[in-house]
Amino acid sequence: MSLRLLFMVLLVVLGGCSTARRSEPVAPIVISEATWQRIDQDIENASSTSRETVRAYTRKAMERWREQVFQRTETDFIPWFTGYWTQQWLGVKVGWYKMSAKGETDTVVNRLAIYLQEQYHERVLDPVTKVTDPNVIMGDAVILYLQMLSAHLLEIQQQYSIPQDQFDQRLNLIPAITLAPPPARNASLYQIVHAEPVNRLPAYLALVEQVRSSNSGAGAGLSDAGISSVAKRASERLEAQIASRSVASAVAAAVGRVAGAVISVVSLGIGAMSNESDRPEAQAQMRKSLNAAFDKAWLGLMENETNGVMAGVNYISGQIAGGLAASVPVEPKSTEVFNPNTPGSGVE
Repeated sequence: MSLRLLFMVLLVVLGGCSTARRSEPVAPIVISEATWQRIDQDIENASSTSRETVRAYTRKAMERWREQVFQRTETDFIPWFTGYWTQQWLGVKVGWYKMSAKGETDTVVNRLAIYLQEQYHERVLDPVTKVTDPNVIMGDAVILYLQMLSAHLLEIQQQYSIPQDQFDQRLNLIPAITLAPPPARNASLYQIVHAEPVNRLPAYLALVEQVRSSNSGAGAGLSDAGISSVAKRASERLEAQIASRSVASAVAAAVGRVAGAVISVVSLGIGAMSNESDRPEAQAQMRKSLNAAFDKAWLGLMENETNGVMAGVNYISGQIAGGLAASVPVEPKSTEVFNPNTPGSGVE
Protein backbone atom coordinates (compact mmCIF):
# COMPACT_ATOMS: atom_id res chain seq x y z
CA MET A 1 0.00 0.00 0.00
CA SER A 2 1.43 3.32 -1.02
CA LEU A 3 2.00 6.11 1.48
CA ARG A 4 -0.63 8.27 -0.23
CA LEU A 5 -3.29 5.56 0.01
CA LEU A 6 -2.47 4.98 3.68
CA PHE A 7 -2.92 8.70 4.42
CA MET A 8 -6.34 8.75 2.75
CA VAL A 9 -7.50 5.72 4.78
CA LEU A 10 -6.38 7.41 7.96
CA LEU A 11 -8.42 10.53 7.12
CA VAL A 12 -11.53 8.42 6.52
CA VAL A 13 -11.14 6.63 9.86
CA LEU A 14 -10.62 9.87 11.78
CA GLY A 15 -13.60 11.47 10.06
CA GLY A 16 -15.80 8.52 11.01
CA CYS A 17 -14.77 8.80 14.65
CA SER A 18 -15.54 12.50 14.64
CA THR A 19 -18.99 11.89 13.12
CA ALA A 20 -19.71 9.25 15.72
CA ARG A 21 -18.79 11.64 18.50
CA ARG A 22 -21.00 14.38 17.07
CA SER A 23 -23.97 12.07 16.91
CA GLU A 24 -23.73 11.22 20.62
CA PRO A 25 -26.36 13.12 22.74
CA VAL A 26 -25.04 15.88 24.96
CA ALA A 27 -25.66 15.22 28.63
CA PRO A 28 -27.78 17.96 30.26
CA ILE A 29 -26.20 20.18 32.87
CA VAL A 30 -27.96 19.33 36.10
CA ILE A 31 -28.26 22.09 38.70
CA SER A 32 -28.53 20.82 42.25
CA GLU A 33 -31.43 21.70 44.48
CA ALA A 34 -29.09 23.47 46.90
CA THR A 35 -27.80 25.69 44.08
CA TRP A 36 -31.33 26.61 43.02
CA GLN A 37 -32.14 27.52 46.61
CA ARG A 38 -29.14 29.85 46.76
CA ILE A 39 -30.21 31.37 43.43
CA ASP A 40 -33.74 31.89 44.75
CA GLN A 41 -32.37 33.68 47.80
CA ASP A 42 -30.16 35.87 45.62
CA ILE A 43 -33.15 36.76 43.42
CA GLU A 44 -35.18 37.77 46.47
CA ASN A 45 -32.28 39.84 47.82
CA ALA A 46 -31.88 41.51 44.41
CA SER A 47 -35.58 42.37 44.37
CA SER A 48 -35.40 43.82 47.88
CA THR A 49 -32.28 45.85 47.10
CA SER A 50 -33.82 47.23 43.90
CA ARG A 51 -37.02 48.14 45.75
CA GLU A 52 -35.20 50.10 48.45
CA THR A 53 -33.10 51.97 45.90
CA VAL A 54 -36.24 52.94 44.00
CA ARG A 55 -37.91 53.99 47.26
CA ALA A 56 -35.13 56.55 47.78
CA TYR A 57 -35.73 57.86 44.25
CA THR A 58 -39.48 58.20 44.73
CA ARG A 59 -39.03 59.98 48.06
CA LYS A 60 -36.85 62.64 46.43
CA ALA A 61 -39.32 63.01 43.56
CA MET A 62 -42.26 63.31 45.95
CA GLU A 63 -40.41 65.84 48.08
CA ARG A 64 -40.04 68.04 44.99
CA TRP A 65 -43.75 67.61 44.33
CA ARG A 66 -44.60 68.53 47.92
CA GLU A 67 -42.49 71.69 47.73
CA GLN A 68 -44.28 72.74 44.55
CA VAL A 69 -47.71 72.13 46.14
CA PHE A 70 -46.75 74.11 49.24
CA GLN A 71 -45.53 76.99 47.08
CA ARG A 72 -48.71 77.21 45.01
CA THR A 73 -50.85 76.87 48.13
CA GLU A 74 -49.01 79.81 49.66
CA THR A 75 -48.93 82.05 46.59
CA ASP A 76 -52.29 81.23 45.01
CA PHE A 77 -54.90 79.42 47.06
CA ILE A 78 -54.50 81.07 50.48
CA PRO A 79 -54.44 84.66 49.10
CA TRP A 80 -57.44 83.84 46.91
CA PHE A 81 -59.45 82.30 49.72
CA THR A 82 -58.79 85.05 52.25
CA GLY A 83 -59.33 87.89 49.75
CA TYR A 84 -62.24 90.25 50.43
CA TRP A 85 -64.14 89.65 47.20
CA THR A 86 -63.71 85.88 47.50
CA GLN A 87 -65.19 86.06 50.98
CA GLN A 88 -68.11 88.06 49.60
CA TRP A 89 -68.67 85.50 46.88
CA LEU A 90 -68.45 82.64 49.38
CA GLY A 91 -70.97 84.48 51.53
CA VAL A 92 -73.39 84.49 48.60
CA LYS A 93 -72.80 80.77 48.04
CA VAL A 94 -73.36 79.99 51.74
CA GLY A 95 -76.58 81.99 51.64
CA TRP A 96 -77.74 80.04 48.60
CA TYR A 97 -76.74 76.75 50.22
CA LYS A 98 -78.73 77.66 53.35
CA MET A 99 -81.83 78.40 51.32
CA SER A 100 -81.73 74.99 49.65
CA ALA A 101 -80.51 73.03 52.70
CA LYS A 102 -83.72 73.42 54.71
CA GLY A 103 -81.84 74.20 57.90
CA GLU A 104 -79.33 71.33 57.65
CA THR A 105 -76.01 72.88 58.69
CA ASP A 106 -73.96 69.85 57.69
CA THR A 107 -75.24 70.11 54.13
CA VAL A 108 -74.07 73.73 53.91
CA VAL A 109 -70.60 72.85 55.21
CA ASN A 110 -70.27 69.83 52.93
CA ARG A 111 -71.27 71.76 49.83
CA LEU A 112 -68.84 74.55 50.65
CA ALA A 113 -66.11 71.96 51.28
CA ILE A 114 -66.70 70.38 47.87
CA TYR A 115 -66.48 73.77 46.20
CA LEU A 116 -63.23 74.61 48.01
CA GLN A 117 -61.76 71.21 47.13
CA GLU A 118 -62.51 71.84 43.47
CA GLN A 119 -60.81 75.22 43.72
CA TYR A 120 -57.80 73.65 45.43
CA HIS A 121 -57.39 71.14 42.63
CA GLU A 122 -57.83 73.81 39.96
CA ARG A 123 -55.46 76.34 41.56
CA VAL A 124 -52.84 74.04 43.12
CA LEU A 125 -52.86 70.31 42.40
CA ASP A 126 -53.67 70.34 38.68
CA PRO A 127 -51.00 72.94 37.72
CA VAL A 128 -48.38 71.10 39.79
CA THR A 129 -49.35 67.80 38.16
CA LYS A 130 -48.40 69.23 34.76
CA VAL A 131 -44.83 69.51 36.07
CA THR A 132 -44.60 66.67 38.60
CA ASP A 133 -47.29 63.97 38.65
CA PRO A 134 -47.42 61.30 41.40
CA ASN A 135 -49.03 58.92 38.91
CA VAL A 136 -46.07 59.34 36.56
CA ILE A 137 -43.67 58.90 39.49
CA MET A 138 -45.41 55.61 40.31
CA GLY A 139 -45.00 54.32 36.74
CA ASP A 140 -41.37 55.48 36.53
CA ALA A 141 -40.66 53.71 39.83
CA VAL A 142 -41.86 50.36 38.41
CA ILE A 143 -39.76 50.75 35.26
CA LEU A 144 -36.64 51.71 37.24
CA TYR A 145 -37.17 48.77 39.60
CA LEU A 146 -37.44 46.31 36.70
CA GLN A 147 -34.33 47.72 35.02
CA MET A 148 -32.30 47.33 38.19
CA LEU A 149 -33.69 43.85 38.89
CA SER A 150 -32.93 42.73 35.33
CA ALA A 151 -29.29 43.79 35.74
CA HIS A 152 -29.06 41.84 39.01
CA LEU A 153 -30.59 38.74 37.40
CA LEU A 154 -27.94 38.79 34.67
CA GLU A 155 -25.24 38.93 37.32
CA ILE A 156 -26.80 35.98 39.17
CA GLN A 157 -27.03 33.85 36.04
CA GLN A 158 -23.39 34.55 35.20
CA GLN A 159 -22.21 34.02 38.77
CA TYR A 160 -23.62 30.47 38.91
CA SER A 161 -22.92 29.71 35.22
CA ILE A 162 -26.51 28.56 34.72
CA PRO A 163 -27.44 27.66 31.12
CA GLN A 164 -29.59 30.44 29.73
CA ASP A 165 -32.54 28.21 28.88
CA GLN A 166 -32.65 26.73 32.39
CA PHE A 167 -32.38 30.14 34.03
CA ASP A 168 -35.13 31.55 31.81
CA GLN A 169 -37.34 28.58 32.63
CA ARG A 170 -36.77 29.21 36.32
CA LEU A 171 -37.72 32.89 36.00
CA ASN A 172 -40.84 31.93 34.08
CA LEU A 173 -42.07 29.91 37.06
CA ILE A 174 -41.87 32.92 39.39
CA PRO A 175 -45.05 35.06 39.34
CA ALA A 176 -44.66 38.84 39.10
CA ILE A 177 -48.25 39.97 38.37
CA THR A 178 -51.34 37.86 39.09
CA LEU A 179 -54.52 39.78 38.33
CA ALA A 180 -56.39 36.91 36.66
CA PRO A 181 -58.75 36.49 35.02
CA PRO A 182 -58.02 36.73 32.11
CA PRO A 183 -54.52 35.18 31.72
CA ALA A 184 -53.29 38.27 29.87
CA ARG A 185 -53.44 40.11 33.19
CA ASN A 186 -50.77 37.77 34.56
CA ALA A 187 -47.02 37.86 33.97
CA SER A 188 -44.03 35.88 35.18
CA LEU A 189 -40.75 37.39 36.30
CA TYR A 190 -39.22 36.32 32.97
CA GLN A 191 -41.95 38.01 30.96
CA ILE A 192 -41.90 41.30 32.84
CA VAL A 193 -38.13 41.80 32.80
CA HIS A 194 -37.87 40.87 29.11
CA ALA A 195 -40.84 42.91 27.87
CA GLU A 196 -39.67 45.66 25.49
CA PRO A 197 -41.09 48.08 26.40
CA VAL A 198 -42.77 46.95 29.60
CA ASN A 199 -45.51 49.59 29.30
CA ARG A 200 -46.98 47.55 26.42
CA LEU A 201 -47.30 44.39 28.48
CA PRO A 202 -51.04 43.84 29.23
CA ALA A 203 -50.36 42.65 32.77
CA TYR A 204 -48.27 45.75 33.53
CA LEU A 205 -50.97 48.04 32.13
CA ALA A 206 -53.58 46.25 34.25
CA LEU A 207 -51.47 46.75 37.38
CA VAL A 208 -50.96 50.46 36.72
CA GLU A 209 -54.67 50.91 36.05
CA GLN A 210 -55.53 49.14 39.30
CA VAL A 211 -53.26 51.44 41.31
CA ARG A 212 -54.49 54.59 39.60
CA SER A 213 -58.16 53.68 39.93
CA SER A 214 -57.74 53.16 43.66
CA ASN A 215 -55.92 56.50 43.86
CA SER A 216 -58.58 58.39 41.83
CA GLY A 217 -55.97 60.76 40.42
CA ALA A 218 -52.93 62.60 41.67
CA GLY A 219 -53.41 64.18 45.04
CA ALA A 220 -56.93 62.85 45.47
CA GLY A 221 -58.04 63.42 49.05
CA LEU A 222 -54.99 65.53 49.82
CA SER A 223 -56.88 68.59 50.96
CA ASP A 224 -60.17 67.04 52.03
CA ALA A 225 -59.56 66.96 55.78
CA GLY A 226 -57.93 70.38 55.87
CA ILE A 227 -60.52 71.97 53.58
CA SER A 228 -63.39 70.51 55.61
CA SER A 229 -62.20 72.17 58.82
CA VAL A 230 -61.56 75.43 56.96
CA ALA A 231 -65.02 75.21 55.37
CA LYS A 232 -66.70 74.73 58.73
CA ARG A 233 -65.12 77.83 60.23
CA ALA A 234 -65.66 79.81 57.03
CA SER A 235 -69.32 78.87 56.86
CA GLU A 236 -69.94 79.87 60.46
CA ARG A 237 -68.21 83.22 59.95
CA LEU A 238 -69.98 83.86 56.66
CA GLU A 239 -73.36 83.08 58.21
CA ALA A 240 -72.69 85.78 60.82
CA GLN A 241 -71.69 88.22 58.07
CA ILE A 242 -74.87 87.45 56.15
CA ALA A 243 -76.91 88.29 59.25
CA SER A 244 -75.05 91.63 59.64
CA ARG A 245 -75.60 92.52 55.99
CA SER A 246 -79.29 91.69 56.36
CA VAL A 247 -79.58 94.19 59.24
CA ALA A 248 -77.73 96.86 57.23
CA SER A 249 -80.04 96.29 54.26
CA ALA A 250 -83.13 96.64 56.46
CA VAL A 251 -81.84 99.94 57.94
CA ALA A 252 -81.01 101.27 54.47
CA ALA A 253 -84.51 100.51 53.22
CA ALA A 254 -86.04 102.31 56.18
CA VAL A 255 -84.14 105.66 55.86
CA GLY A 256 -84.62 106.13 52.14
CA ARG A 257 -82.87 105.60 48.84
CA VAL A 258 -79.99 108.14 49.09
CA ALA A 259 -79.20 107.52 52.75
CA GLY A 260 -79.54 103.82 52.15
CA ALA A 261 -76.89 103.99 49.41
CA VAL A 262 -74.51 105.78 51.81
CA ILE A 263 -75.11 103.17 54.52
CA SER A 264 -74.43 100.37 52.00
CA VAL A 265 -71.15 101.97 50.91
CA VAL A 266 -70.07 102.48 54.51
CA SER A 267 -70.98 98.90 55.39
CA LEU A 268 -68.97 97.66 52.40
CA GLY A 269 -65.95 99.73 53.47
CA ILE A 270 -66.17 98.52 57.07
CA GLY A 271 -66.43 94.93 55.81
CA ALA A 272 -63.30 95.33 53.65
CA MET A 273 -61.36 96.92 56.54
CA SER A 274 -62.46 94.15 58.87
CA ASN A 275 -61.46 91.49 56.36
CA GLU A 276 -57.96 92.96 55.95
CA SER A 277 -57.44 93.11 59.70
CA ASP A 278 -58.57 89.51 60.08
CA ARG A 279 -56.69 88.27 57.03
CA PRO A 280 -53.32 87.38 58.67
CA GLU A 281 -55.04 85.30 61.31
CA ALA A 282 -57.29 83.63 58.74
CA GLN A 283 -54.29 82.81 56.54
CA ALA A 284 -52.38 81.36 59.49
CA GLN A 285 -55.31 79.15 60.46
CA MET A 286 -55.82 77.93 56.94
CA ARG A 287 -52.11 77.30 56.42
CA LYS A 288 -52.01 75.22 59.59
CA SER A 289 -55.06 73.15 58.62
CA LEU A 290 -53.94 72.52 55.05
CA ASN A 291 -50.32 71.76 55.96
CA ALA A 292 -51.33 69.22 58.59
CA ALA A 293 -53.72 67.46 56.22
CA PHE A 294 -51.21 67.64 53.38
CA ASP A 295 -48.37 66.13 55.43
CA LYS A 296 -50.60 63.24 56.43
CA ALA A 297 -51.71 62.65 52.85
CA TRP A 298 -48.14 62.91 51.52
CA LEU A 299 -47.04 60.22 53.96
CA GLY A 300 -49.92 58.08 52.71
CA LEU A 301 -48.79 58.50 49.11
CA MET A 302 -45.32 57.37 50.14
CA GLU A 303 -46.31 54.41 52.33
CA ASN A 304 -49.74 53.18 51.19
CA GLU A 305 -49.37 49.68 49.73
CA THR A 306 -52.52 50.00 47.59
CA ASN A 307 -52.36 53.42 45.95
CA GLY A 308 -49.08 55.07 46.93
CA VAL A 309 -46.26 55.87 44.51
CA MET A 310 -44.49 52.65 45.54
CA ALA A 311 -47.62 50.51 45.16
CA GLY A 312 -46.60 48.97 41.82
CA VAL A 313 -43.08 48.15 42.99
CA ASN A 314 -44.32 46.77 46.31
CA TYR A 315 -46.86 44.59 44.53
CA ILE A 316 -44.37 43.03 42.10
CA SER A 317 -41.68 42.49 44.74
CA GLY A 318 -44.28 40.92 47.03
CA GLN A 319 -45.42 38.55 44.29
CA ILE A 320 -41.82 37.54 43.58
CA ALA A 321 -41.10 36.90 47.27
CA GLY A 322 -44.27 34.83 47.63
CA GLY A 323 -43.55 32.85 44.47
CA LEU A 324 -39.98 32.09 45.55
CA ALA A 325 -41.18 30.91 48.95
CA ALA A 326 -43.55 28.43 47.29
CA SER A 327 -41.30 27.38 44.41
CA VAL A 328 -39.79 23.95 43.84
CA PRO A 329 -36.31 23.72 42.27
CA VAL A 330 -36.36 22.77 38.61
CA GLU A 331 -34.41 19.75 37.40
CA PRO A 332 -34.07 19.93 33.60
CA LYS A 333 -35.36 16.94 31.64
CA SER A 334 -33.68 17.80 28.36
CA THR A 335 -31.41 20.32 26.68
CA GLU A 336 -34.20 21.79 24.52
CA VAL A 337 -34.09 25.56 24.30
CA PHE A 338 -36.73 27.12 26.55
CA ASN A 339 -39.52 28.92 24.71
CA PRO A 340 -41.60 31.19 27.00
CA ASN A 341 -44.37 31.29 24.40
CA THR A 342 -44.97 27.54 24.64
CA PRO A 343 -48.46 26.88 26.07
CA GLY A 344 -48.24 26.21 29.79
CA SER A 345 -44.81 27.83 30.19
CA GLY A 346 -46.12 31.08 31.64
CA VAL A 347 -48.10 31.99 34.72
CA GLU A 348 -51.72 31.20 34.00
